[in-house]
Amino acid sequence: MHIENTLFDKRNLVFVPDTEGSSFDPQEAIDGWDINEFKVTESSNDYLTGFGDSSNKNQNFSSFDVFIGLDRAAWGMFFKIFLGMYIAFMIATISFTPHPSELEPRFGLPVGGLFAAVGNKYIIDSLLPESSSFTLVDTLHAITFIGIFAILLVSAVALRQYDNGKKEYAEFINRRGATLVITSYVVANVIFVTLALL
Repeated sequence: MHIENTLFDKRNLVFVPDTEGSSFDPQEAIDGWDINEFKVTESSNDYLTGFGDSSNKNQNFSSFDVFIGLDRAAWGMFFKIFLGMYIAFMIATISFTPHPSELEPRFGLPVGGLFAAVGNKYIIDSLLPESSSFTLVDTLHAITFIGIFAILLVSAVALRQYDNGKKEYAEFINRRGATLVITSYVVANVIFVTLALL
């Protein structure tokens, strides 16, 4: 909020805000938001206009500045938006459970999870305002897409080793690949969500 106080300037009076007595009406709240800070200050601003006085096109006016800090407990919104994406990734990770030789579940589950994640992304994009920047929604979905691709890659490598007669090595790749992909996915999500909160 920015309010010009030209009357005090024209009378050469000093504008002093009542910082002790100034507050906000608790009933004037925004749904889903909490007011965590309220501050009243005084400052001066230069304007390239005389506000009707043609003899002076550059004038300085005092301003009454009100700063209102807003906070929102958004974890409910977060899980509402990303629950479908996380379920899609968990469905894809189930493909690590069957034996490396079982082709259909090893590749069918991740592909199904990928389609579910892509569908979730398009639904969320239709609900959120358009943005040219790479948002948290875009970042977490990109991590999910890469994670599901990594699951398919591990399954392909394990299957190849199994077909070459290296059955124990194929199972080793499957175990290590599952640990690496799932751990990396969880750590990446924690890092980017934490950075968004800072």
